Amino acid sequence: MTVLGADLRTFIVDRLLARHTPSRALFEREAGRLAAACEAMSERFLRGGRLLAYGRGAAATDAQHVSVEFVHPVIVGKRALPALDLSAAFESWLPAIVREEDIVMAFGAPIAEEAIARGAYTFALPGSGADFAIDPPSSDPFISQELVEILYHTLWETVHVFFEHRAIQLAETPAGAPKFVEGRPAPDDRDDIGASAFLYPFLDSARQDTSGVVREVAGSIRAKAARDEILREEVARDQADQIATTIGAVLRRLDAGATLLMFGNGGSATDANDWAIDCASASSGGRPLRALSLAMEPATITAIANDIGSEAIFLRQLIAHGRRGDVAIAISTSGGSANVIAALEEARKRQMLTVALLGYEGGEILRRGLADLPIVVRCDYIPRIQEVQASIYHVMTEAWRRWPM
Repeated sequence: MTVLGADLRTFIVDRLLARHTPSRALFEREAGRLAAACEAMSERFLRGGRLLAYGRGAAATDAQHVSVEFVHPVIVGKRALPALDLSAAFESWLPAIVREEDIVMAFGAPIAEEAIARGAYTFALPGSGADFAIDPPSSDPFISQELVEILYHTLWETVHVFFEHRAIQLAETPAGAPKFVEGRPAPDDRDDIGASAFLYPFLDSARQDTSGVVREVAGSIRAKAARDEILREEVARDQADQIATTIGAVLRRLDAGATLLMFGNGGSATDANDWAIDCASASSGGRPLRALSLAMEPATITAIANDIGSEAIFLRQLIAHGRRGDVAIAISTSGGSANVIAALEEARKRQMLTVALLGYEGGEILRRGLADLPIVVRCDYIPRIQEVQASIYHVMTEAWRRWPM
């Protein structure tokens, strides 16, 4: 695709909205299967299974992302589920540790034969030969990756529904008796349902069969994907001019020799890693861009956190790598992370251009004006923010590679 001579704002709007058609096709087709997969995953976790994820290249960041989401859930009070990213050496690591009760999730890489032979529940995203496999949702690799992210977010969000379904057994346990779910001690977490209560009608009523839960979960999955459409449309309407300004400002810095320094926490850290890899990769005839992710170095991050404190993990790296004229790019759903704020403050001192992808209402970063160029996804739910932020940074990367100065 070429954008020579095209209007940049029109390009941004068109590319953001281009996600709608493949997204509708994927989730209308797969919502029922995804709901059934959520149930299968819950059964594996209740048997002591783990989620073992891996990928190659930029897809390895999806393995990072799905792992952190399961271990450190963003819904307060939800249980931590065992998940590992094996991308660094999956061809030898996974065969050494996979067990029958595990869940194996491959991103852009083949399913390990040992996982199938040992009876693990398998996902190929995309791929073939797994218990749950899909073809690439789009011929555009950026769009395909974004839709896979929505897919695994829905798995993480809704697997807890089936844990709650089993919690009805607690209500049937005599007072004072030990409480177990499928043979394991089970906490009573009915008080953390919050805004998701509509998904849990069975908690305070007669036990329903699983088919009803699967249908409700499938409907919820379709609604989550539809919410992304609304948010992309809002960004296209309200933020396209700001995105265009940011593209132009960063291009001028890149042409002057700048490096892009990206950073964020948790899922936003994996997005920073993905964005930096996307920029540095010369694909589809696009030029490679100078980009680093300050979230990519676990030894450095843990050393700084241990010896100085977690607020310095990006600040200290920025001091080491940042130069006057570079671009500091923060990704934060809340806009309030102390370590992100500290790095942006330092970037300002070093006369770097500061860019921020934010959620909610922009948080402290927007209020304090720490980003020269803030782009805000106005939503209060972290998975949806991250999914639309991915669309934004992919469109920006396309423009940086192809748009002439």
